[in-house]
Amino acid sequence: MFWVRTMSKGTVRSSALELLSRIGEEGGFSHVLLNQEIDKRKFSTADAGLLTELVYGTLQNRDLLQYWLHPSIKNQKKITPWVKWLLYMSVYQMKMLDRIPDHAIINEAVNLAKEKGHKGIASFTNGVLRSIQRDGVPSVEVIEDEEERLAIATSHPLWLVKRWTEQYGEEETREMCETNQLRMPESIRVQPMLTSREEAMEELKADGFKVEASPFSEQGIIIHEGNIIKHRLFRESLVTIQDQSSMLVAELMKLDSGLSVLDACAAPGGKTTHIAEKMKNEGSIHAYDLHKKKARAIEEKAKSLKLTNIKAEGFDARKLQEKHEAEVFDRILVDAPCSGFGVIRSKPDIKYSKEEKDIYNLREIQDAILDHVAPLLTAGGSLIYSTCTVDRHENDEAVHHFIETHPDFIVEDLREELPEALRYRWIEGTGVQIFPQDADSDGFFLTRLKKRSK
Repeated sequence: MFWVRTMSKGTVRSSALELLSRIGEEGGFSHVLLNQEIDKRKFSTADAGLLTELVYGTLQNRDLLQYWLHPSIKNQKKITPWVKWLLYMSVYQMKMLDRIPDHAIINEAVNLAKEKGHKGIASFTNGVLRSIQRDGVPSVEVIEDEEERLAIATSHPLWLVKRWTEQYGEEETREMCETNQLRMPESIRVQPMLTSREEAMEELKADGFKVEASPFSEQGIIIHEGNIIKHRLFRESLVTIQDQSSMLVAELMKLDSGLSVLDACAAPGGKTTHIAEKMKNEGSIHAYDLHKKKARAIEEKAKSLKLTNIKAEGFDARKLQEKHEAEVFDRILVDAPCSGFGVIRSKPDIKYSKEEKDIYNLREIQDAILDHVAPLLTAGGSLIYSTCTVDRHENDEAVHHFIETHPDFIVEDLREELPEALRYRWIEGTGVQIFPQDADSDGFFLTRLKKRSK
């Protein structure tokens, strides 16, 4: 259960409904649209928190909310999409948030229905929500099939639950699905040439934040309470928001200041700038993204962090041999385009926007990128392959395929370099598979492939 202490202005719920309709029906990215709305509306910290709760909470539990509403609405597909999302959001508040009276939630929903629709929609909304208030919601325990019950209870597509069960077993799958429904603490990375982790933590604690040092990176800080977006450290670019799992990439690249590095799929630039910081703003980093706009954003991010050793450009990673000679990079990072099933906690819309065929289409791209950039690595250099997914086809199976087709590469054993809590997740001869339940961080895969010296 989540705690919301006060009712906020109707504009927050109106914004939440607008975002849910856009994300749910048009496929917008939840984290992007949410941040844009908060900036545009100039919401207070409290209102921004409520908006985030309503959007993420409703999205995370969409299928369960749909199941709960079924007795009251037999054919939800015939309902106008925004009305459907209004009902989802309202039932989410009624059944999964505390200290908001049902009558207040229903009243707000009816007012929104009047504003966006007409009297008939308002009456329909009132009737459905009153029936939920009076009769309650059906229990998922009546669903006999275990996989279907887990899928509905945690709002994951059934095909995905079945796939994970086949790959990892029932217990691991259940834990992963249940963890994906929980809010994840934010984590940040200090720019060590501008401040230290100790100084940043002291300042945050003095300002009422609850923080702890990350075991994943000597630059990382976990934020359990506090809004970093509005804090001086973030506004002045002394810290970067980055998940702990993502920080492992630069930490395991064996970087020093004189290296030449290729970041083949660099956007949005969190790993790129971390690499630059680890290199003490020396050496050279060539960062590429398929979209020129995203490449420009990487350069802007680097500039804000006072990093000058990054050159970002829009270009297809599958054609980089047109840009560079063979064996020119000491390190190559392929943070590959992937299904993203490791970041469902922070981007719940991923659950609903991806299909099983996408995994296989993405794997073709992953293989193509690895094949193309491998010749650009110097003998004795390292290629780091990472994804933010938990699917074996994109992770350990992709690595096995690469090693089989590139006998001049070997998988380096990273167990002793990993945080102690993750060492048991090492897959022999492949890499480390991190699950969302392991360390309150994103699901992630990472391996380091060394090119044999001639």
